Amino acid sequence: MITGLLVYFVCVAASKSIQIDQQVAVSVSGDIILGGLFPVHTKGDKTPCGPQIYHRGVQRLEAMMFAIDSINRDPNILPNVTLGVHILDTCSRDTYALNQSLQFVKASLNSIDTSSFECADHSVPVPRNNYSGPVFGVVGGSYSSVSLQVANLLGLFHIPQISPASTAKALSDKTRFKYFARTVPPDTFQSSALVDIVKSVNWSYVSTIYSEGSYGEYGIEVFHREAQERNVCIATAEKVPSAADDKEFDNIIHKLKKKINAKGVVLFTRAEDARRILQAAKRGNASQTFYWVASDGWGKQQKLVEGVEDVAEGAITVELQSNSIPGFDKYMMSLTPEKNSRNPWFEQYWEDTFGCVLEKNIPLETNHTFNVCSADLRLSQSVGYEQESKVQFVVDAVYAFALALHNLYEDLCKDYNQTGVCPAMTQYDGGDFYKKYLLNVSFTDLAGSPVKFDTCGDGLARYDILNYQRLLNASGYHYRKVGKWFNYLQLDPNHLVFENNATTVPTSACSLPCEPGMIKKQQGDTCCWICDKCEEYEFVYDEFTCKDCGPGYWPYIDKLSCYALELQYMRWNTPYAFVPAAFSCLGILVTFAVIILFVKHNDTPLVRASGRELSYMLLFGILLCYLNTFALLAKPTTEICITQRFGIGVGFSIIYGALLTKTNRISRIFDSASKSAQRPSYISPKSQVIITCSLIAVQIILTLVWMIVEPPGTRFHYPTRNQVILKCKIQDMSFLFSQLYNMVLITTCTVYAVKTRKIPENFNESKFIGFTMYTTCIIWLAFIPIYFGTGNAYETQLTTLCVATSMNATVALVCLYSPKVYIIVLHPDKNVRKLTMNSAAYKKYNSSSAPTSTYAPAPSSTQKVSSDGTETILMQRVGSSGGCGTTTTTTANTNNAPNTPSKSSCTGVNAEPMDNIALL
Repeated sequence: MITGLLVYFVCVAASKSIQIDQQVAVSVSGDIILGGLFPVHTKGDKTPCGPQIYHRGVQRLEAMMFAIDSINRDPNILPNVTLGVHILDTCSRDTYALNQSLQFVKASLNSIDTSSFECADHSVPVPRNNYSGPVFGVVGGSYSSVSLQVANLLGLFHIPQISPASTAKALSDKTRFKYFARTVPPDTFQSSALVDIVKSVNWSYVSTIYSEGSYGEYGIEVFHREAQERNVCIATAEKVPSAADDKEFDNIIHKLKKKINAKGVVLFTRAEDARRILQAAKRGNASQTFYWVASDGWGKQQKLVEGVEDVAEGAITVELQSNSIPGFDKYMMSLTPEKNSRNPWFEQYWEDTFGCVLEKNIPLETNHTFNVCSADLRLSQSVGYEQESKVQFVVDAVYAFALALHNLYEDLCKDYNQTGVCPAMTQYDGGDFYKKYLLNVSFTDLAGSPVKFDTCGDGLARYDILNYQRLLNASGYHYRKVGKWFNYLQLDPNHLVFENNATTVPTSACSLPCEPGMIKKQQGDTCCWICDKCEEYEFVYDEFTCKDCGPGYWPYIDKLSCYALELQYMRWNTPYAFVPAAFSCLGILVTFAVIILFVKHNDTPLVRASGRELSYMLLFGILLCYLNTFALLAKPTTEICITQRFGIGVGFSIIYGALLTKTNRISRIFDSASKSAQRPSYISPKSQVIITCSLIAVQIILTLVWMIVEPPGTRFHYPTRNQVILKCKIQDMSFLFSQLYNMVLITTCTVYAVKTRKIPENFNESKFIGFTMYTTCIIWLAFIPIYFGTGNAYETQLTTLCVATSMNATVALVCLYSPKVYIIVLHPDKNVRKLTMNSAAYKKYNSSSAPTSTYAPAPSSTQKVSSDGTETILMQRVGSSGGCGTTTTTTANTNNAPNTPSKSSCTGVNAEPMDNIALL
């Protein structure tokens, strides 16, 4: 198939009589011929080649000639062998370059047996000899689009190729381009370098422009992929067609202007496209609108920015790291049109550089005035000459071929004593030469840089980072090296300068970064967002999400994470604890004082008449209520919580259980007195204690059930998101239900207090019990709404509970014991055994109960003390208006259980012991 294709090319060439020998080329004879493909001219609009000379291409061509001359002079490389060249102009166009490269293929047809083939006109194909000899390898092309086309063709004929400038990623694919190598790295590295630059200046939103063809398309593809991975968004991506006109470039600038926030523009274009973009920006009054970051297609070319310096100012460009080749500048400066006859394009280059016309090129007849080139003109920096950055890579490519050929010569022609190459070397397969010799070359070039190829035929990746700056105190511009890239970026931001020598890096972002504690909500492009504030209890989980810290946690100021909130509980050094604690301490002292006073006067009539057992139980309940304050104010633990549950409920049940027993006994005694003289049951001290303990036991059982249903412990309470309160595991409603029993006791006791309000005034403990219960009810009615209304203010709630508990105890202590303490301390003369029941008052109570009979106290001479130590008061009943003249005598036991006076028959007088009826 391949052989037939080759014969077809030869037949077509022969049939059309193409005189390839007559085409313009650089041809230097030699034993081994190396081909060269360089863009000497720019592309034409309607023709393959334009009239404009391409200075970079001319320098690269001369660099190959310089390297060939140096190798031929070196006795250590290919001795007795001369290298020649056959260099062609690609005109920066891939299709034209492909047509030109056919000349390199022709020589390989010489080794084909054509006896079995014939041309379309039935003639025998006769290969034409290449006047420069067989091409062993090709240096070029420059543009990746050119190399892609040429490499496909040359690969069919096993002709190795080394490019000094093509960086397209696709050229690393050895399945397609088996015999292609390059002294430069692929664009994957350059694209990474461009992304690193964009990130280093904190740009997150950029536009891109790329040239049509493999160089621009493959390069920008890698850039886009890596940019996306590193959170750099592309505002718009514009492609420059191969045959774009000024209108196309103006349209690109117009599209860039629509993305006003994308100030940064990344160029992955050929040099001529980059220049026309700058020209279009100038036409569109966008000289200082955009900031350019460009690939090595722009590099550090001075010609590219001529006339558009103000637009290009501040541009950051990437250039393959290259060093000046020693001797090349001297070589170039020594050339003149007269001395450089082997380069047919040098005259045009000379005229374009100096803006003159060689005398021999002036028409014989003309009406125009020409600037004739002086014979003294020489290339120098003063006329804008500067060694082109790819010169080093061109020289390296030539030396790589030369050293590989030298190694091949040493292996095949070591016994060959004649000048030139041995037959074995001329017949050696180019594919084997590429794999066994060319890829294994490793050397240090003339500039001191290492040169070698990887398995894909790619060179080492080293880049310089340049910044196009205005010269200080001058009107000129220059490229300043501000960094380098070798696997990673090393950039000095202090050396970066933008328009008008500004050192502040411009912003290129669709949206500014969000402040701490805010997240992004995207709109449109992935890098366009609005900032939304997280809630005060949330932290920034990622740039798009707020996350709740959770109960008991609060975000740090930077909103990046959360910390545990300090546990809040009642502190002893706060007024909320100090005031109720002081109140309780005072109550405890008074309670102990009363207890001591009662113990000291334990056997006095007043204490005995008060019911000692219940009085002491009452005092213990009051003391327990005061002590509950300290349990309520203490830091909650499981033990403290158990104490709170038992303390509050049991303390109240002791007080109100004892009071209920007292009021019930008084009520039963006086109710019974109006009905019969029989002593009521269960009014003895022992019975009263048992009844009270039974009432208390009910509360204890209820508390135990409560602890089983709702086990005690601590819990965290969160009244607000920034508060965490350590509390006992008691729900407010549970606490209320736990006090329902005590409320029943209070209500019942209050009812009995109301019922006994009209007893004789000397039996006035009932009156004080009534005062106690009325006040208690008021306290509870005020406490409940305050307690439940301050659920979120735990300090106020606890203080309210403590004060309410202490107030209940204080009311009981003051109302029930202050009259007794008053008599014991201030009026001990009244604390004696005497008649303590006013007959008039008693008659008043009795008449209200039973108007048919009255009672009067017996004479004091009848007063006596029973054998059990109780005081007996003899009372007589006065007959009713019915005419009964008899008197009923009743004894009153002033210590404890009274015998209730009853209305007996008028037939006799009965006397029986009566317990004390709550004196004072």
